Amino acid sequence: MSESASQQEFNIQRVYIKDVSFECPNSPAIFQQEWKPEVKLDLDTRSSKLGDGVFEVVLSLTVTAKDGDTVAFLCEVQQAGIFTVGELSEGQLAHCLGAFCPNILFPYARETIASLVSRGSFPQLNLAPVNFDALFASYVQQAQQAAEAPAPALAEQKLDS
Repeated sequence: MSESASQQEFNIQRVYIKDVSFECPNSPAIFQQEWKPEVKLDLDTRSSKLGDGVFEVVLSLTVTAKDGDTVAFLCEVQQAGIFTVGELSEGQLAHCLGAFCPNILFPYARETIASLVSRGSFPQLNLAPVNFDALFASYVQQAQQAAEAPAPALAEQKLDS
């Protein structure tokens, strides 16, 4: 194998559910109401180094559906994967772990959520695709702005005695 081929190595070792939860705290009353849900999606990613060039990436999704002020259901999925990544620059590795790998994991998490919601006897829920590249770019931009911002001056405080 040439040196450039090893540098571009990327393999999916395993994709798995790390944690899953489905709650329907207001059943059966929620099934007696007219269904006009507001659905909120929160997502987060994190990664950890398992070994030389081997990383675990965890995509956490939380879907909360409310009918007015009443929680209809809460579904949480931590979809994880173990990835082998060849030699990459720090920026390339950050992009790979923060955008490329979550993009691979998202369809698995979306399917798990759709299945759980359906098993809870709610109407089908299909989450829209997520642009992890744009989210990662936004995160990098915010981090750069925070690093460039001057440190706030300490305010002097006088105490009357």
